[in-house]
Amino acid sequence: MSNARTEAPYRPPHPGDALENLLHENRKFAPTPEFAANAVVGAGVYAEAEADRPGFWARQARELLDWDTDFSQALDWSEPPFAKWFVGGQVNAAYNALDRHVENGLGDRVAIFFEGEPGDTRTYTYAQLTEEVKRCANAFESLGVVKGDRVAVYLPMIPEAVITMLACARIGAVHSVVFGGFSADALRSRIDDAEATLVVTADGTYRRGKPSPLKPAVDQALAKPGHSVEHVVVVRRNGEPVDWHQGRDRWWEDTVGTASGEHTAVGHDAEHPLFILYTSGTTGKPKGILHTTGGYLTQTAYTHRAVFDLHPDTDVFWCTADVGWVTGHS
Repeated sequence: MSNARTEAPYRPPHPGDALENLLHENRKFAPTPEFAANAVVGAGVYAEAEADRPGFWARQARELLDWDTDFSQALDWSEPPFAKWFVGGQVNAAYNALDRHVENGLGDRVAIFFEGEPGDTRTYTYAQLTEEVKRCANAFESLGVVKGDRVAVYLPMIPEAVITMLACARIGAVHSVVFGGFSADALRSRIDDAEATLVVTADGTYRRGKPSPLKPAVDQALAKPGHSVEHVVVVRRNGEPVDWHQGRDRWWEDTVGTASGEHTAVGHDAEHPLFILYTSGTTGKPKGILHTTGGYLTQTAYTHRAVFDLHPDTDVFWCTADVGWVTGHS
């Protein structure tokens, strides 16, 4: 008796086989009955949304947000592909993120736990963060920033980035966040495209545990004439030496830190521009995506609550994504 066997001829693996295998994932991971019973949303939302999409989002908008003026129409699709959401409604993003929680008795609840790369920490309650945003809004207005102006944000992941974005939203200025790892040329192209009048930056940041300068990129970006920037506000982050341009540059603590903590938020039209985020530009000229206020707030609030199954009384949401990308920004 022979143990010999006939084997199939050797066929080298095709380079696409591994990737092709990864494209087919059929496993399912069902939640436990206890988890499903305690979930923020149930499977019924799919049928509800499919039955009346505008009506579904109108309900989410009214339940999740506080509106200065209620909207008269959930969706205006009369000029496709241009959609108008929550027509006639007026809402303030900063008020919804901050003030209303303080007014509802949650001012002492922590809004931000911050831990920097060197291990430094800061904690802001909703009341403290609201006051800082009000100071920042007053400071920006003192520099001549008005509703509709554009503000370029070139900051590391520090609380001042959140404060800056919310202050812009509060006064109706449009913030354009530029990833702090982008070059001076990339920063300048985004400043020029948005015609930003203010840049908020820091002396430096930390990368892989080491101090890294940041403001020199701003100086280089603004070295050539023809830009629209009138002021540069600089946060002290890591003590990196900076060149100072008198009349243009201002320290954060001297500008925001000395401003009044009283500021009244007013509603902005649901279709008022909220922020611009640009594509990376790796495949061509960067393209600015303009997000308006009402639709963006509704989608983000709902997604945050439903997809992450967020229980605000017990959960802490942890995000390490940079504000230069829409995940970190949102």
